Amino acid sequence: MWRVLVVEDDPQTREFFSGSVSRCAELLLAASVGTVAEAKAWLDDNANTVDVLLTDLGLPDGSGLEVIRHARRLNPACEPLVISMFGDEDNVLASIEAGALGYIHKDSTPDDIAQTILDMRAGASPISPMIARRVLSKYQSDRRQTNRVLAPVLPSSIAIKTEAIEDGEAKSQRGLLSPREQEVLALIARGFSYAEIARLQGLSVHTVQTHIKNLYGKLSVHSKSEAVFEATRMGLLSGHD
Repeated sequence: MWRVLVVEDDPQTREFFSGSVSRCAELLLAASVGTVAEAKAWLDDNANTVDVLLTDLGLPDGSGLEVIRHARRLNPACEPLVISMFGDEDNVLASIEAGALGYIHKDSTPDDIAQTILDMRAGASPISPMIARRVLSKYQSDRRQTNRVLAPVLPSSIAIKTEAIEDGEAKSQRGLLSPREQEVLALIARGFSYAEIARLQGLSVHTVQTHIKNLYGKLSVHSKSEAVFEATRMGLLSGHD
């Protein structure tokens, strides 16, 4: 059984999450708290262990990001899932960078959060379509802003050379992954589990895991959320919606 720590300050929402976890035979509600301080104190107790951290970001005494970092520092195998009212890009990116494997907006919270946790443990990276769009929009906006800043200060000849170099780098990056790895990566970005990818691609789950392991190595990442973030940054997912 996977032990789940729920960190949510709203009593009704916390009860909803805790109840969903408690009713699932494959999950064990390890604890349910409402503040950063309570979560850290629970995590610091050597008698307590956690496999999945389900946390809000907006807590009364700080940010859920602190809880994520603390939990990952104590137990790198812990898998954080963020559910929050915050929809801005900075919080989304900060959550992913802190180690979150999924980010779901409260407006689109699934009826059965336990199933979402099981899907994540099976290899999926749950992320609301709205949040995924915000991440991509943020990245694309940053790229456009960088180009606007550089263009006026660079002589035209240098600008042309720079553009050519960037085009060459983009082509090189696109060739970094094999066609099959690219297809698997696109499905990972859409939140499919290993089993679902295997079925869609007509492969065994073992083969899918091998492809994922290979693309992790090529992207120098260690999780699906990191793979999606890095691939998006490199432009490897720009052609996949």
